[in-house]
Amino acid sequence: MKAEIDLNKCSGHARCYQIDPDLFDIDDSGYALNPEVDIPADEEHKAVDAAASCPERAISLH
Repeated sequence: MKAEIDLNKCSGHARCYQIDPDLFDIDDSGYALNPEVDIPADEEHKAVDAAASCPERAISLH
């Protein structure tokens, strides 16, 4: 699974990072740094939670 983060939609809420700081890198203001993240199989449930928690719907999973 991959997570794609639309950096133009990211508003720095950092909810993805709060759910799984090992998957999502953010800057000091809470904005996502990487537009594409490879999700290990054992972390997929956290990626789904992170995508659902993003108020800007900036995370899509494939």
